[in-house]
Amino acid sequence: MRKGNDYILKLRPWSLSTFVVALLAVVLATATQEMFASFGMQFYFAGFVPAILIAGLMGGAPAGAFATIITVPIVWWAFMPPYFEFSWPTADDYDSLAMFLLSSALLVCFSQLYREALAILRK
Repeated sequence: MRKGNDYILKLRPWSLSTFVVALLAVVLATATQEMFASFGMQFYFAGFVPAILIAGLMGGAPAGAFATIITVPIVWWAFMPPYFEFSWPTADDYDSLAMFLLSSALLVCFSQLYREALAILRK
């Protein structure tokens, strides 16, 4: 059993394993979002916010930014109508995208600050 939160600092930013963890988090979030969509919920980015937080905590700002960048085209293509094609978003879609990018930027910044605080406390 792990003690505390030692596993958070094991992955180094900019390593391949960090980006693989971020990609796996986004894939799991895509499956979760598909489940939400199958129940008729139209929350485009709801399943991806925890994935970005996990990617940011596990791999730092590069992994969180990577997860955010690959989330936008996935949601635009698969979950915004018309489905499975790229079309110009409506005004509501732009608002959803802007709020997602703002919240993702805050999540990535705070997760990076958390990682830095953990590193300082470990010394």
